[in-house]
Formats: sequence, C-alpha cells, structure tokens
Amino acid sequence: MDTSIERIRAKISELEAKVADLRIAERELQALERLPAPKTRKTRVAAAPKAKPTPKAKAKRGPKAKGEPRSQTIGAAITEVLDKHGSVSAAEIAEHIKASGRDITNRTVSFALQALKKRGLAKNTDGKWSPPKARSK
Repeated sequence: MDTSIERIRAKISELEAKVADLRIAERELQALERLPAPKTRKTRVAAAPKAKPTPKAKAKRGPKAKGEPRSQTIGAAITEVLDKHGSVSAAEIAEHIKASGRDITNRTVSFALQALKKRGLAKNTDGKWSPPKARSK
C-alpha cells in the first residue's frame, strides 16, 4: 500500500511531465512565430523538427496570396446583416451569414454580438439585435 508521501511524489512526477510537455509546445509555437512569412511554396523555410504536434500549431493558417481577398471579420458580417435587415434575432443573423457561404455557429454570433454591444456598435431590445441609432451632430 502506498504511503501518503509516495502518492504525493507520484503526483509531483506526473505534474513535472505535464510541465515538460507544455514547455515543448511553447518552444514550438515560439519557433513558428519567429519564422518569416513565406512568399511562395518553393522558398518555404522548414520548421524545426517537432516531437509532438500541438493543436494550436495545426490551427494556424498560412498567408494568403496577393490577389486573394481577405475574409470578412465576424463583426463586420454581423454589422452588414444588421444594416441590411434591421432588427433581427441572433439565430436569424447566423442564418443570413451561413447563407452567404460562411461556416458559423449561433454561439459565435452571440459572442460577437456581445462584443459589438460593448463597443456600442449593436444594441439588444427584447431579444432582437439592431444597429445603434445614428448620432446627431
């Protein structure tokens, strides 16, 4: 039977292993951030060999080509829907954005609406979101 001290030492060694894995992931992310952005696929600089791929490293996207347009931000898409359709619910906003070809969830729209509300770019009245009133000069 393990004593309390042995269990504590085992737990410490588990935590030290986790910290070591996190430090490796941190070094990999820092190495990726330091690499210059590649101009073309042929001149791409290879990253340092990885011990274990991290989910955040996989999620990063490469740079876009010069002629390719940048995608619209979620906040800009929501503002555009509010300007076109006036007062609508968050679910309807998500439907309009999905209809334009963007993959988005109701949760994402809700978080973006709350951020827009904090910035004064959207207001909520009885569950319907609308653009704020135009300021008079």
